[in-house]
This record gives sequence, structure tokens and C-alpha cells, in this order.
Amino acid sequence: MNRFKIYKIFNIRFIDTDFNFFKKKFKNGIFLVFPAAPAIVNIYKDKGYYQSLKNADYALFDSGYLCLLLKFFKSIKVKKFSGLKFLKIFLNEFRNKKNNNKLLLINPSYTESKLNEKYLTKCKILNHFHYRAPFYKKEIKDTKLLKTIYKYRPNYILINLGGGVQEKLGFYLKKKISNKINIICTGAAIAFLTKKQAIIPNIIDKLYLGWLFRILFNPKSYILRYLKAFKLVIMIKNEKIKIYY
Repeated sequence: MNRFKIYKIFNIRFIDTDFNFFKKKFKNGIFLVFPAAPAIVNIYKDKGYYQSLKNADYALFDSGYLCLLLKFFKSIKVKKFSGLKFLKIFLNEFRNKKNNNKLLLINPSYTESKLNEKYLTKCKILNHFHYRAPFYKKEIKDTKLLKTIYKYRPNYILINLGGGVQEKLGFYLKKKISNKINIICTGAAIAFLTKKQAIIPNIIDKLYLGWLFRILFNPKSYILRYLKAFKLVIMIKNEKIKIYY
């Protein structure tokens, strides 16, 4: 698919396209987000998060729930492009290739840094560096991370933190970094690859049932979270969506 459509939803630039579109954009540096439905419902309560989404270059349709609501209430058909699917394709671009591209991963813990490092090494992905993120307060500021970025000068920054935090960090970096660095917020997607979280088969991801796998794997963390996402029904129903080609 060479064509693409941009859907202005809640003033956020959602895009329906394929990975090849981003391969061209990577040359100039872009800020990508993959907002999940439970996080989107908080945009009016969390102004910092909302501001981050609005300032992202593109948001992808990570939420199958959002895709279904668009189809049901607005007769808009878009393809789900989850953070997991994107990450698999993205990392495959690095695999077994001798290039100078550098990848910096921002991880939530020392344990996950080690798991991610082991996974990338096993996949024969070279030039990857890891940074353990501190506990960020409401207003994000991380001069240590900025020094790490200036030291390694990565081409790509992969933020593996929770939704609502990683986007704010991505926006903070976008404002602070002058170089053409790509900032990608895929959150817990890499944890599915390292088996830190439930493994989601491709067919399940395509059928929009990733949420069910998460609930079965960790019901205490996800049941309430997904119940809150029902608020998105009213939000989409009342939203006027603009489409650009």
C-alpha cells in the first residue's frame, strides 16, 4: 500500500499506512506514538499526555477497539497497526545488516534492560544501547538521558515505558534534541517478544484480541484498565473526524 490517509481524531494525527511509508520518513527523524484505548480516554484529564499526542508526527492505530468504533459509528475502515507488529518489522530491518544505525532503548527496569539486550543480541541486531529510566514525575525532565543521547548519538530511540509516560518523554526529547533522531513509543511491545509478557500470536493480533491475552496473563492489571476504555464509545460517537489524503 503506497497511499495513506491521515485521520484527525481529537486533534491527533492518526495515520493508516504501511511500514514502507515510515522508512522514507526515518531519514528526517519522526516522533511516533501508539496510543491504546485505555490511555486515549484520559486525554482531557491528563493535559501533558494529550499535548504529547497532538505533537507527535503520527499516531498509529494500535487499538483494535478504536478501529472497530470508527467502523461502527463513523463508517471509517482503517487497518490496525499495533506496536507489536510495527516493532517486529522495525527490528527485522536491523537484523543481520551491517549498517551504522544505532538504537537506544529506554527501559523501565534493570531486569528488562537485560532481557531486551539479550533478545536483540540473539537476533543479531548490532549497535544497541540501553538506558534505565527513573521514576518520572508529572513534569518530565531527564538531563542524564540527554547526556546519554549526545554520547551515543543514536538514529533511533525506542521508548519501552507505560502509556501516558512514554509519550510525554518522547515529546520532551523531541523538544530538546536538534538532531534528526527517530523517537518511537511502542511501550510494552518488546516485552511480548522477550516473553516478559504473554506471547501474542500474529493471528490474535490481527483479530484484535490482544487485550484478551493480556487479561488472561495478568487479570489484576488489565481487567479494570480495559473496562475504563468503554468511555471511548461516547468520545468517538461525538467526535467530528477530518480525513486527509
